[in-house]
Amino acid sequence: MKSVRPPAVAGSFYPGNQTELISTVDSLIKHSQCQFNYSAKAFIVPHAGYQYSGSTAAEVYALLAKQKSSIKRVVLLGPCHRVWIQGMAIPSCDSFATPLGDIPLDVESLAEITRMPQIQVSDVAHQDEHSLEVQLPFLQRSLDDFMLVPIAVGEASVEEVSLVIDYFWEMDDTVFLISSDLSHFLSYDLARQVDEKTTQIILAKDFQNLDHKMACGCTPIQGILEVAQEKNLQVSLLKQCNSGDTAGDKSRVVGYAAYALY
Repeated sequence: MKSVRPPAVAGSFYPGNQTELISTVDSLIKHSQCQFNYSAKAFIVPHAGYQYSGSTAAEVYALLAKQKSSIKRVVLLGPCHRVWIQGMAIPSCDSFATPLGDIPLDVESLAEITRMPQIQVSDVAHQDEHSLEVQLPFLQRSLDDFMLVPIAVGEASVEEVSLVIDYFWEMDDTVFLISSDLSHFLSYDLARQVDEKTTQIILAKDFQNLDHKMACGCTPIQGILEVAQEKNLQVSLLKQCNSGDTAGDKSRVVGYAAYALY
C-alpha cells in the first residue's frame, strides 16, 4: 500500500483551502517581475509564510514555469527546523500531499542514495518540516507531472551535501531547489546590511564564508555553491527583501532572497 506524507503547515504558512491556495500561488507567480532569461539548473528560494516571502519565492517559480517542459524531477533540499538529525534525511513514503493533491516521490532514486553513509531514512525529520513543504504548492502550479526528491539536511558537511547533489546532477530533466531564508530577527537596517553581505558571498560562490547566522539553509546552500564552483556555473540574484518590506513590522525581520544558478 502506498503511503503519503500529509501537509503539516497548510492553513498556517499557506492557505489550506484548495481554491484559495490556487488563487494565491497563481497571483504571486503572475506578478513576478523577474527579467532573467537563462535556463537555470538550480535555485535558492525562501521558505517563510507566503505573506512574507511568497513574492520573492514566486520569482523562482515564474522561471520554472517557463522551463516546465524540460523538468520531470525536482531535488529539494532544506534545513531541519523541528528535529536534530545527523547527516541528511529522506522519507519512507511514496508521495507528499498538499491541498492541491499528491506529488509522487522518485522512490527508486531515494532508495539508491540510502547507500550513501550520510543519508538516513527518517519520517520524523519530515513530519512537521516546513522548509520543504512550502515549496510544494508552488511546484504544483508551475510544473506539469514531476517526481520529487525531498531531502532534509541536518548536521552534515559541505562535501556530504555536494556528493548527493552530484549524484543527481547529470540526470535528465532534473532541477535543484535549495530552500533557505537569510538573516533572522534583526532590525530592519541591520538585516539589510547582513543580507547584502550574504548575497555578495553567494554570488561569488564563496561558500566557505557562509554561516548559519546568514542563512538557516547554510549547509545545503554551501553544497550547491561548491558544485556550482566545480562546474563553473554562474549565480544571479532574482529578488531580495525582508519581512519588514512585505509584512510591515520592521523591528525584528527575517531576510529573503531568490537566486538562480545556471
